[in-house]
Amino acid sequence: MGLLRNQKVRGFIFQLLSVIAVVAFLFYIGTNTMTNIEQRGITTGFAFLDSTAGFGIDESPIAYQESDTHFRVFLVGLSNTIIVSLVGIIFATILGLIIGILRLSKNYLVAKLASAYIDIFRNIPLLLQILFWYNVVLKAMPSPKESFSFFNETFFINNRGFIMPDFSFNATMLSILAGFVIAVLAIYVLNRWANNRQELTGETLSVLPIGFTLVLFLPLIGYVVSGTDLQLDYATLGAFNFEGGKTISPEFLALTFALVIYTATFIAEAIRSGIEAVKTGQKEASASLGLTNYQALKLVVLPQAIRIAIPPTINQYLNLVKNSSLAAAIGYPDIVTIFSGTSLNQVGQAIEIIAITMAVYLVVSLLVSALLNYINHKMKIKER
Repeated sequence: MGLLRNQKVRGFIFQLLSVIAVVAFLFYIGTNTMTNIEQRGITTGFAFLDSTAGFGIDESPIAYQESDTHFRVFLVGLSNTIIVSLVGIIFATILGLIIGILRLSKNYLVAKLASAYIDIFRNIPLLLQILFWYNVVLKAMPSPKESFSFFNETFFINNRGFIMPDFSFNATMLSILAGFVIAVLAIYVLNRWANNRQELTGETLSVLPIGFTLVLFLPLIGYVVSGTDLQLDYATLGAFNFEGGKTISPEFLALTFALVIYTATFIAEAIRSGIEAVKTGQKEASASLGLTNYQALKLVVLPQAIRIAIPPTINQYLNLVKNSSLAAAIGYPDIVTIFSGTSLNQVGQAIEIIAITMAVYLVVSLLVSALLNYINHKMKIKER
């Protein structure tokens, strides 16, 4: 009894009992599940991944045909999930940053419009927004023969999706991509040099126009030097639909629009709260140094606001990745729709398929969280 009066011993005993209880519960659930599976003659294991899928997928970023395996179906679904998540994160960040800044605009109309956007789209369930974009907007578009065309009938939009010219990765395209990569690296180096120069001398350099020039002209130089042969495949109208070109499906567009518009409202609020958290003295000091409103926002306010906004923004990125699973409502072939849906219906091994799908979302979310936490750590103000 004397040992039980010791707080450390008591704490250890309670923790040990808790662990034993959890392990016993999981063991009971596991053995009970396996017993039921054996009694019903349900096949277990992951051999189904090597069996033939036997169904088609309309939208696949990697090569796929009906004779491929369920593992190939898993890769297609995973690729589509990652693509829609990355596109959604990029555009939601840009839109959220813009709306967050406009939310604090001194222009009454602009500020109220930004506030109305946030209040409206943040309070409408995401699933309803997906269905709205898919059924009300995109499916209400005209038929292929009556498509809206842009830029001298180069781009088209109709109820089958958005059609644009396709290209092959030949020497010209690789040269253009190389020029773009060089431009991005040059902008990064130039921006770091400009920041160091400003800290040492106080002189500022506007990197934006220089960066815009580099992004515009370096790929153009690559295009000219490599022979100006892009080998574009233009879409042409056939009997019932467009032939050739690249088609972005209405399912992808609806899901992306909804994810971007919905998630951007929360990112905008995170940016707004970050900007408002910057002390008024910082803004007054910027004005006393003769900085314009744009310079004060770029050099003083936003760097501090982003540090504050990053943690809640990370949560919104993770929510976006997980919310992409709502693609099943409109049939976009993500991992939930075709792997946890069609493949599961064919092979019937729910435990394995659901476990794999859950593991995928867990790993993707942890990777995104780890990357953004690293960025957050690097951006923290270092005390001296």
